[in-house]
Amino acid sequence: MSGLSPVVSLMHGPRSFTPPDGEPCKAFGGLRNVRSNPSESRESAALALTTEAFGLTDVGRKRQHNEDAMLVDPALGLYIVADGMGGHAAGEVASARATEAVKQHIAANKHLLKDLASNPSQDSRAAAAALMEVAIQRACADIYRMAMADATKRGMGTTFVCLALSGNKGVIGHVGDSRVYLVRHGQCHRLTEDHTLVAAQLKAGTITKEQAASSQYRNVITRAVGIQESVQVDTLIVELAPGDVFILCSDGLHGYLEDEEMLPMVAGVAIADLPKRLIETANERGGKDNITAVVVKVAGDGAVASEETSEAQSRMEALRKIPLFRHLTYKEQTAVLSIATTRTFPAGREIVVEGQPGEELFVVIRGRVVIEKNGVEIAELRAGGHFGEMGLIDNAPRSATVRATEPTRTMVIARPDLMSLMKRESILAVKMLWSFVQVLSDRLRATNSELSEARQELAVAQAIQPFAEE
Repeated sequence: MSGLSPVVSLMHGPRSFTPPDGEPCKAFGGLRNVRSNPSESRESAALALTTEAFGLTDVGRKRQHNEDAMLVDPALGLYIVADGMGGHAAGEVASARATEAVKQHIAANKHLLKDLASNPSQDSRAAAAALMEVAIQRACADIYRMAMADATKRGMGTTFVCLALSGNKGVIGHVGDSRVYLVRHGQCHRLTEDHTLVAAQLKAGTITKEQAASSQYRNVITRAVGIQESVQVDTLIVELAPGDVFILCSDGLHGYLEDEEMLPMVAGVAIADLPKRLIETANERGGKDNITAVVVKVAGDGAVASEETSEAQSRMEALRKIPLFRHLTYKEQTAVLSIATTRTFPAGREIVVEGQPGEELFVVIRGRVVIEKNGVEIAELRAGGHFGEMGLIDNAPRSATVRATEPTRTMVIARPDLMSLMKRESILAVKMLWSFVQVLSDRLRATNSELSEARQELAVAQAIQPFAEE
């Protein structure tokens, strides 16, 4: 596909790729390699974040042609993997069309991603997530219309994963069983859930992991772009930190790798060599499908990047320690963080006031606060401490006043935003409600224990009162 920029590359099928300057791309054994030079967007410059990206696709050892497509576009901050399906090369058409349609829509509305980077409010988050969803929905409608107009392409469709970066934020869009992994701080997390029959059975608890591995339905997908005129799209907003490595891949890769194998595969390998290593592993283990991998590494430069890394890590660690969120997976915790905002309070400022209604949970990221009841200081909270969680349940009056005693930065989760997330994510909602019950149960036990102790003290006081009168 000549005429493409060496850092903006749409790849699909068995075609060769030559950059416009005449330099042939790195190729070996039927693999096609797309690499980007390190780039720094205007938004990320303020945060000293840079990205490097490399992509590779291969036909595999069993297929005759490649129906996967990928996009590596660091200038736009857009990375895509699509795995097409359908006879008569229709899968190749579907994956290519989806990739191009999403690229066009996001490029035309890039300002929404810039807004997210410069002003990460609830409105800008919602707009960025909607941008991703609408882009994929437009691609879905395009492919469906193409199939309806050409009988040889009826039933064509594609899985789709997309990562759009801007500043220190990333927006993920996902349909089907292609995946996005995040390697961070020595751990590997899957940020997408497969839309397959087996995954649905696992979630419902009707089969075990062992049964899923051997199920004849493990490759049956329940969502795809283009099979129908519209599709349900999963979106997720993530905070970026220096050292993050994102891996986007088709099932031709992850079908041969367990999640726990991904981390050792990444460790000790130069980012430029990682797609090749991943694809070679899949081929060595069978290579029955097309294989595509796109890797994106986030790097940092300077104290600002270090500060961003520290805060992102502090936010996640603090969230994990809050009982209300203890049952959530990493992906679900990331979804909760995506609705959180940050607020900074000067020393002496009241954050919440006793007796006033409130519907927000506060988590101290940096600084120190004191809790006062009836004008008396009863507790002090530092980084990692939280208060106001009962406001997530109802809009009842605050039971105490919380005041910053030094400049304090907090993470804030509002009840309406959490309720909206729970409506969209039913499994997360069940876990949250179960945690609510456990928290209330713990508080009830503590209250009963305190009442019991108070009764005993009262009984003792009443028993010795006559002697005191004498």
